[in-house]
Amino acid sequence: MFTTRPDLDGTFGMVASTHWLASSSAMAVLERGGNAADAAVAGGLVLQVVEPHLNGPGGDMALLIHPADADRPRALSGTGPAPAAATIDRYADLGLDLVPGAGALAAAVPGQFDAWLLLLRDHGTWELADVAEFALHYATRGFPVLPSIHRTIATVAELFATHWPTSAAQWLPGGAAPASGTLLTNSRWAATLERLVAAGTGPSREARIDAVRRTWAEGFVAEAIEAFVRTPHRHSDGGSYAGVLTGADLAAHRAAFEPAVLGTFRGRRIAKCGPWTQGPTLLQALGLLDAEPDEALDLTDPAAVHRVVETIKLAMADRDGHLGDRDDVPVDALLDPDYLAARRALIGDEASLELRPGAPGGHAPYLPPLVTSDQAPTDVAVGEPTVRRSGITQGDTCHLDVVDRWGTMISATPSGGWLQSSPFIPEVGFALGTRLQQCWLDPAAPSALAPGRRPRMTLTPTLVLHGDEAVSALGTPGGDDQDQWQLLYLLRTLAGSMSPQQAIDAPMLSSAAFPNSFWPRAWNPGGLLVEDRFDADLVADLERRGHRVTRSAPWSLGRLSAVTRDPASGRLGAAANPRGMQGYAVGR
Repeated sequence: MFTTRPDLDGTFGMVASTHWLASSSAMAVLERGGNAADAAVAGGLVLQVVEPHLNGPGGDMALLIHPADADRPRALSGTGPAPAAATIDRYADLGLDLVPGAGALAAAVPGQFDAWLLLLRDHGTWELADVAEFALHYATRGFPVLPSIHRTIATVAELFATHWPTSAAQWLPGGAAPASGTLLTNSRWAATLERLVAAGTGPSREARIDAVRRTWAEGFVAEAIEAFVRTPHRHSDGGSYAGVLTGADLAAHRAAFEPAVLGTFRGRRIAKCGPWTQGPTLLQALGLLDAEPDEALDLTDPAAVHRVVETIKLAMADRDGHLGDRDDVPVDALLDPDYLAARRALIGDEASLELRPGAPGGHAPYLPPLVTSDQAPTDVAVGEPTVRRSGITQGDTCHLDVVDRWGTMISATPSGGWLQSSPFIPEVGFALGTRLQQCWLDPAAPSALAPGRRPRMTLTPTLVLHGDEAVSALGTPGGDDQDQWQLLYLLRTLAGSMSPQQAIDAPMLSSAAFPNSFWPRAWNPGGLLVEDRFDADLVADLERRGHRVTRSAPWSLGRLSAVTRDPASGRLGAAANPRGMQGYAVGR
């Protein structure tokens, strides 16, 4: 079967990510004796620089790690909670019924940078100065402007010029969006990163990293953020507001490890982050489909595609009905075989046009507001435009996978703090994220906005385990589509016979038949977006079943990457996405 690039095969180390510079930097660390954590941090810091329209130091992250000497994976929460002043009443007093999709009012405590440092401290071997060397090089010497960077900046150029002057000063050199292929620098972030590295003093490597973490959370970075957000600025709803994030909010937060949530499919254990992400949704979808024979999951068969899409809708309905950063989320009940069997019975021959959350273990579901896309505003930027309906791939998030020669495996999905998310803070060289837009302004919602709670985020990396050993790490950008595209990948590799690269290259689709996690949070009942490489007869069959199909450009959906390891032989592999012409896998 033709693939756009080879499935990499080796025994030393493998990296795959959404940008070739991040993959190459991470691989350079492996080549110089670093382990998977050292490599991941180096690659992650590079992603903050070279994909500024997709993530930044002020953003967030979800990460999974399976150390070579461990018997189970751990999740790393790199998203901070809502600030102490981010209450539903405060936002209601501003006349808001949704958290805006852009502007500092939507900023949670930035957690990505601290999470990278925690990963380095607890699982790495290198000093921060050494892993930061690559990011500093590109921030200082320049990185090539991707076509997607140019498009993103051009889209928001008027907003920058009119309302966000600090962003205009950084991202509109000469008053216009930088041309594709030119070099762009971020000297402000380079100065901040150098200052942070210099703060890393202490008697041990761990103490030096902790000193940097304190400086980030309690020193000049926190002070600059608090001072900057006090000035009102334009938000995505057209209003001007001050942010509510303070230095005290940053000082109170530290990234933390926690247990991963585990499900099963075809004899493999699938690890996801907890219900503060949408991760359990993938486990539920796999559980619903694990009862089907392999031939019923062949995605060249319209009946199989219909079954998978209806499964996605049920799992996503339960996501919105139950998941959030709470202690009472019924994760075990959502994955209970009897509950899954009852949900599976709801799938008929026709497409459902309803949102149908269930009541696992008797837990009544939350029913979010249902605003159709034709009711949502269209004259302002949305929170995370993954793919426009014209088929143009948009920015949203990054992804990075690493496996080292010792068998440690990492899957990381950094995001937030995009250049278009919030005004550029010149004193530190980055923008804040807007993850609070994934909270509802309704106290009944499991993902309700509440001080100290993390937003239920879409970032959702994946590890696949055989017994107690990790055999694959994978993930993708894509907001609500992340677990949908990973589901297709896992069906094609675990229930089908595709290699990782074949599964990534194969046509992708995504359902929109549930409330979008990003402002303005519209839904499209029965909506289904398909790459225009699916067989025409298959698409026609889906339309006859009632799916409201939109055809996207042939290579526009999905930005998956993956690394693999065979425990028996020690063989390593990697594969990366060709869409957008920037994903890259490297290894030997």
